[in-house]
Amino acid sequence: MKLVILALSFVMLTAFGTVEKVSLNKTSNSEIVIGESFSLINDSKDKISIHTGTGFVSLNKGSKTSIGCNVGKEVRWANEGKKGDVIFKITADMCGKTLKLSELTK
Repeated sequence: MKLVILALSFVMLTAFGTVEKVSLNKTSNSEIVIGESFSLINDSKDKISIHTGTGFVSLNKGSKTSIGCNVGKEVRWANEGKKGDVIFKITADMCGKTLKLSELTK
C-alpha cells in the first residue's frame, strides 16, 4: 500500500513540471554567463560610481571590485543611483583577469 501511495505521489508531482525548449541557433543580444568574474581597478585620481550590469558600486581611487563575467552586459557610469553612459561591454576574454579602468575607457 505504501508503494502504491509513493508511486501515485511521484506521478502527481511530475505532472506539474515544465519543460523548456532551448534553441542554440538563436541569434539575439542575450547574455552568456561564463561562471567566473573579473576584477576592475579604479586607477583614476577620483572616486567613481559605476553600474556593473547587476548593481551599483562606488570605487575609491586605487580600489578594486569583482564583476561577474556576464558576457554582453554593459558596465556604465553611475550618478546618484542612476545609470549613465556605457564604459564597456563585458567580453569573454575579460573573465578571470584583473583590468584597469584606464585601459577600458580609451
